[in-house]
Amino acid sequence: MDRMIYTALTGMDAAMRQQRAVASNLANANTPGFRAETFATMPWHLEAESLDVRGFAQGAVRGADLSQGSVNRTGRDLDIAVSGEALIAFQSPAGEEVYSRRGDMDVDAAGRLINGEGLQAMGLNGPVVVPPGWRVSFGQDGTVFAADPAAPGAPPQEVARIKLVSPAGSAVVKDLDNQLRVDGGGVLPADPTAQIASGALEQSNVDSAGTLVAMIDSQRSFERRVQIISTAEQLDQSSASLMALR
Repeated sequence: MDRMIYTALTGMDAAMRQQRAVASNLANANTPGFRAETFATMPWHLEAESLDVRGFAQGAVRGADLSQGSVNRTGRDLDIAVSGEALIAFQSPAGEEVYSRRGDMDVDAAGRLINGEGLQAMGLNGPVVVPPGWRVSFGQDGTVFAADPAAPGAPPQEVARIKLVSPAGSAVVKDLDNQLRVDGGGVLPADPTAQIASGALEQSNVDSAGTLVAMIDSQRSFERRVQIISTAEQLDQSSASLMALR
């Protein structure tokens, strides 16, 4: 009887984990550059002489959907959208290199080029910093230009080049902070052919309708496993009643 209960219980846990992943996707349906989390449930067994017949369910976020989202024109000079499959390199609060497609850029008071999450963009030679107060623009290859507003006739100066990387051939995982990283550590190689479009933003690739269906499915899956545990309890009580008649 306990085999049925443990199987149902681990299934309930997997359904709860799926609900959290689905809720995260749905909450970020309008977040620029967001990559939907992919969830999968896998069966596994305890390897012991007396327990190897017990089947369990193990559900977890297995990765991220890296397919491209729709690109909308914003007309804002500091908004950028990456073409193709390339990723933008950023510096995490811990100082490591992480990757994202979120391109709603801005310049903070210290001249750091940051996106809407506050992550500083990485250049080919380190974090990107521009002169505070200067007007920033971008080239198609990710080059960052800055123009001095005190000298309107002077041409913009090249100050850095955003590091655009290729995830092809590398195992990329998504962590709880919604940032992409190389599985096991390391950094992705720069992609010299990658291009960006300024004045545009790539939207989230979350399919809102499909995500709502997945949420309903995970909720029903949880309820079905609750019913299994209830059935196991009824069977146990019936067995106890039969034993009492002997």
